[in-house]
Amino acid sequence: QVQLVESGGGSVQAGGSLRLSCGASGATYNMKYWAWFRQAPGKEREGVAAMSRSAGTTYYVDPVKGRFTISQENTKRTVYLQMNILKPEDTAMYYCAATDVWLLTRGILDKSKYNYWGQGTQVTVSS
Repeated sequence: QVQLVESGGGSVQAGGSLRLSCGASGATYNMKYWAWFRQAPGKEREGVAAMSRSAGTTYYVDPVKGRFTISQENTKRTVYLQMNILKPEDTAMYYCAATDVWLLTRGILDKSKYNYWGQGTQVTVSS
């Protein structure tokens, strides 16, 4: 079992930055990928960024490429999402997730592939 706890959300004006953190405890050594998802009111939860825990390879959806960066601490028990040049459309609840399954590239940002989730942290971007 793995427990994930997010922090770092808040309110910011468009163009600003936030850094989300996700602390992991439990059997993290089994995890293959970390990911960040987000869900805006009335919308489906969507993948934003992911990374391979061992190799450090990163993956992003197009709307956040060049603005968001996923990273992990050397201990591989904390994952970050640095969000720059925030836009109002980035407003959502952000969730940290992990999976202990090896995935094909096309599934790395698929929420159905992740079996561990945090409780979420709200990000609100005003124009």
